[in-house]
Amino acid sequence: MPLLGPADPLPHVPRRILVAGNAGSGKSTLCRRIAEQHELRRVELDSLYWGPQWTPRPEFFAEVAAFAQEDHWVTEYQYKAARPALLARADTVVWLDHRFPVVMGRLVSRTIRRRATGVELWNGNRESSLWSAFTDPGHILRWGWKSFRRNRARVLALVDDVVVVRLRGQGQVERWLSGPLASVGEERAR
Repeated sequence: MPLLGPADPLPHVPRRILVAGNAGSGKSTLCRRIAEQHELRRVELDSLYWGPQWTPRPEFFAEVAAFAQEDHWVTEYQYKAARPALLARADTVVWLDHRFPVVMGRLVSRTIRRRATGVELWNGNRESSLWSAFTDPGHILRWGWKSFRRNRARVLALVDDVVVVRLRGQGQVERWLSGPLASVGEERAR
């Protein structure tokens, strides 16, 4: 299947959409916007995965598998255990392929903002201290840095299996939302 850009028409009305990209690329935000624009069910995978005190929830895979069987949804393409079940049902992948400095700038800014405000993320969890970025190999900032190239390769491997829309930069995200995605929304409404 071809790799589509921000102005390319979609070959179908998307019903099950995965949003792929590095940590900090805006996956959750784009999922929310797509869900609102097209009245799709949205599930944030982090909320299913993380239990109290940053422990993985044992129900995660069963909940993802059940969610994936539904007819209309949008979610992030993340978590190794969840990817096969989601990809088997997805009809469209939207790839946020932003440049590395953009992604890391967003990730650092988001992490600092969340830490400073003490916002609860999922199941009572909060961002860890910024200092732990130097001591914790699993810290989100280190994870974002290490996984950037691996995420790109993972998404490029999907092109033969599913429609992939590649968006590079926020301008392309906005063009796609108001262009091809809005156009198929109009078709759905008819």
